[in-house]
Amino acid sequence: MSTISGRAPTLDEVAREAGVSRSTASRAINGGKRVSPTAQAAVDDAVQRLGFTPNPAARALATQQTGSVALVIPEPDDRFLNDPFLLGVLRGVSGALAVTELQLVLLISNRTPGRLVRYLQAGHVDGAIIASPHRGDHLEEGLRGSRPIVFIGRPFEMNGLSFVDVDNVTGARLATEVLVRAGRTRIGTVAGPTDMTAGQDRFIGWQEALDAAGLPHDAAEAADFSVPAAEAAAERLLDAHDVDAIFVASDTMAVGVRRALDRRGLRVPDDVALVGFDDLGTAELMHPRLTTMSNPVLDLSARATSMLLARLTDPSLPPEHVLLPTRLVPGGSV
Repeated sequence: MSTISGRAPTLDEVAREAGVSRSTASRAINGGKRVSPTAQAAVDDAVQRLGFTPNPAARALATQQTGSVALVIPEPDDRFLNDPFLLGVLRGVSGALAVTELQLVLLISNRTPGRLVRYLQAGHVDGAIIASPHRGDHLEEGLRGSRPIVFIGRPFEMNGLSFVDVDNVTGARLATEVLVRAGRTRIGTVAGPTDMTAGQDRFIGWQEALDAAGLPHDAAEAADFSVPAAEAAAERLLDAHDVDAIFVASDTMAVGVRRALDRRGLRVPDDVALVGFDDLGTAELMHPRLTTMSNPVLDLSARATSMLLARLTDPSLPPEHVLLPTRLVPGGSV
């Protein structure tokens, strides 16, 4: 029976059918806390026979849960829409949540991080995954100790926070070693933004490889993870240094670097070798194909989602720090 006299059954009717109090029926329907096995079975049977469907708003009030989680992208809309890594994060998180009943809420903004913090603190979602964190966006300190939070990308202050990231330092070091083994001796970098740990860590890996090879590491310019900014940074680098190779902090940025090289008539790899980072589709569109390091964005997203789901079930779980390995993807740019 799905209705009573043509209408939806109520919680009171479920309670009467099960022979329990209204509060017991509510607790049994909303998680079974402090409900005996006998009462739980009676309520479950009544729900099935009456065809009772819990009201989502009432269920949220009873359980203090919303049934939703947020994916927070503290970037401008145009950056999100044109960045293959961030689009991959959305795809990965959405796919990982598909087997659950949780609704994904997408929050994109870098102009009002305080508003994002207030929204998350207010309990509009049960937890959040934050991708692409920046120093100064106040998400780390504002959300520490609040609802379950997992970062994709290492936060600057790791204490008390869970995150999953690719091993950017090792990946950048391996990328630069490819250029060293190719006999390049004036290896520059167009590094990522200094307000992101990914930018800093990839710069450190580049430095470590050159230090180990006894080569200088003064040829460096930083930019954000965009084509125009990387193109401008490459122009500055080429004005100041005579380089025969460039490690670029992302494949998207490598498009801008390649434009700057082409404008000067510098051939890849004959005059300047290039290695990027990410392998999310851009590298294979370049000619010659860009040599790059893989960034397992779907694995990162799935792992972050799994970590968040575990913390929704048990908020007392200790912080977890996970670094996933990267690998070289050969191309023709070295």
